[in-house]
Amino acid sequence: MTAQPFRVEEATIEQLHQAIRAGRTTVVEVVQQYLDRARAYNGVSSLLVTEDGATVPAVTGTVRAGAPLQFPGETVAASTIFPDLDKYQGKPLEFGRMEATASDPSVPQQYGMIVGKPDAGHLNALGTLNIRGERSVTCKGEFDRHPSLGALPPGAPPVCEHFRRLPDALERAAELDGQYGNNPPLDEMPMYGVVFSFKDPFDTKDMRTTGGGDAAYDIDVPARDHLLVENLRNKGAIIFAKAICTEYNGRAGNPGGAHEPDKILPSTLGYQRSSWGGNPSNVYDTTRAASLGSSSGSGVSVGANLCMASLGEETRASTRGPANHNSCALILPHKAAIGFIGGAIGADIFCDRTGILARNIGDCAKILDALKNPDGGTYDPRDVFTTVPRASILPSYAEHAFASGAKGALKGMRIGVIRESMLMRPGEKAVEPICTAVAAEIKSMLGGHLGATLVESGHALWERDRDLEQMSPDFNAGLARLVPLFMPDILFRLGADGTPLFKEFAAAITPTEFAPGKVFGSGTMAPIDYMVELSEGRIAPPANLDIAIVQQQELANTFRYQIPQYLTRRAADWAAHGFTETLTDFAGLNRRSKFWGDDGRAGFDNWADITDPRNRLGGRQGLDERVMLRELLRRLDMLVMLENKLDALVRLHTPLPPGKIGGAHDPLAGGSNIRTESMYGPNAGLTEVLIPAGYVTEAWDPVFKLSADGKRYVPAPAETPTRLAAPGLPFSLVFRAEPGREDVILRIASAYEAASKRRVPPPQFGPL
Repeated sequence: MTAQPFRVEEATIEQLHQAIRAGRTTVVEVVQQYLDRARAYNGVSSLLVTEDGATVPAVTGTVRAGAPLQFPGETVAASTIFPDLDKYQGKPLEFGRMEATASDPSVPQQYGMIVGKPDAGHLNALGTLNIRGERSVTCKGEFDRHPSLGALPPGAPPVCEHFRRLPDALERAAELDGQYGNNPPLDEMPMYGVVFSFKDPFDTKDMRTTGGGDAAYDIDVPARDHLLVENLRNKGAIIFAKAICTEYNGRAGNPGGAHEPDKILPSTLGYQRSSWGGNPSNVYDTTRAASLGSSSGSGVSVGANLCMASLGEETRASTRGPANHNSCALILPHKAAIGFIGGAIGADIFCDRTGILARNIGDCAKILDALKNPDGGTYDPRDVFTTVPRASILPSYAEHAFASGAKGALKGMRIGVIRESMLMRPGEKAVEPICTAVAAEIKSMLGGHLGATLVESGHALWERDRDLEQMSPDFNAGLARLVPLFMPDILFRLGADGTPLFKEFAAAITPTEFAPGKVFGSGTMAPIDYMVELSEGRIAPPANLDIAIVQQQELANTFRYQIPQYLTRRAADWAAHGFTETLTDFAGLNRRSKFWGDDGRAGFDNWADITDPRNRLGGRQGLDERVMLRELLRRLDMLVMLENKLDALVRLHTPLPPGKIGGAHDPLAGGSNIRTESMYGPNAGLTEVLIPAGYVTEAWDPVFKLSADGKRYVPAPAETPTRLAAPGLPFSLVFRAEPGREDVILRIASAYEAASKRRVPPPQFGPL
């Protein structure tokens, strides 16, 4: 009987290697399958939102996978999204339009407002593919001619003679086939033939790298790989594509200053968007956001089988969001277990860290092992955060990621259920479908089938499950004990209205300065004495002191530091090869860039104006706050786990489904659709493992309404739900354990994955 040809859809690393050894496929054939899928599915999936909805000329864009992008002429009238548009009195809206990019004036891109195209048939996940002639703007087309084809054409930049000697993905695949055939040395090259995408900020010496920005570099490829890319390359991986991301890892916020946008975008929801590469769509519904995080292309490319695995980056929720919303598995190692900022553009370098996305947790763990340096360590001289104790890195991760999903497999283990991640406020319909489903999933699968003992945290908004053990202390009680010592500043915070956030605290203490020029307090107790009484349990904690509210942070100045550091390092690397890169500072980056929204331009101009690195100017804490919060959250986890004798913790990633591209934010999510409680892991810098947990077929999508003064569009709850076609929209469980016990969470997560088998491939993007 003839063996069936190997198909890449849903394939694992083990299945790939078995097929190569059995002669059922070659690395070239695998790469070609992924190229064919990219050509079929990796196209434009967004429509412009225009003032009148009139058709615009359809145009072609940059070449991807051998064919140019096709931008649709169809547009959507703004009045279909924004009610009472004729009564709007605010700043001019930034309607959608096609314009030339700064990087390549011959290449257009969508700017301004967009929405996702229904049933688009495309996803726009990969911005640059490692294919000769299209992998660089500096050396594109004939400027990337193979050396065997003769001299470069006149006018080719000098660096192209150097660049064109680097093989592209197909050529590297042919080299591997020619050298090893069907007997690759998998002990030395455990990533042999594995096709990777990378979030665009990771430096790749053979592909354009701009952090998702539309920036006109002299040389748009870096001179050297990020260390993690280099390690994968040396272990047989195919460096296949750069995944689209929110430029500069989430737009980095706006530090404030003299620069204001001339026009506004009422929403950036669903715009996990690159000014160069465009906007991706969700693999289960192309009208929806790819993620609630900037590593959108990484999640979409893995979820839609456009590659086998991807490296993303997370500052707040930028890998968990894409993994969650595209039904991928994820390992997010603890901060500095593996590097990021050495050879990458970051957004908030104290929080930025690398995440590993695949379709199963076993592959994630194999990749984590492969990311180690040849000596087995993970130190990167260009990333100061990797100066961590070597004992915090396990000798092997993969050996712990293949637990049985048999009945009772987790019997004897105690898992804490973090109810704060699944709270349902009275009347809030948007979170009900997922919160209800995940509570049932945890109880039936982790506690029922797998046999773990579940211990739930308490919260005023959660009706306790009488079948489960209750935490004592829980997170609220732990915060009351720890905040006075590790981060007392929290209790002095002011709300949006300028009054104390914690009313009970202000009522109990003597008049005290909360912020420069703001004195509050009407009681008789000195604040420091209140802290003692609170930590010893003699005063009830403020009712709203919980793990969601402590996550809020002021913007730090680290982005202003990291951009010029990255640019000067990149230029120095090229200078060592005898080539010149003149884009070396923030001002130059701004002059030579375009942004998909004018708010991005204004924010970057304000970043360029910052000159002082200190954190406490004007009462802001910035980086200081991150250091304190990390210490607080790590101690809180350990307090809860030790006193409740827990092996691990489990939480819901987010109670919200992916929102509509260009639509309204959830009214209670702080303007981002990322609930603050979901930012626990990144703020603590702790290892987290995410596994798909199911789907919901109902979503309560918020809508826009015009403010009373007519100057703003604000989000409002939906009055009716949206019904979704099967399988629906995914949600995920996130597992966490104490630092250094990744073996525990990998065992628990892999047992859950094996037992539940919740991932469903996206129906729109099946086999060709």
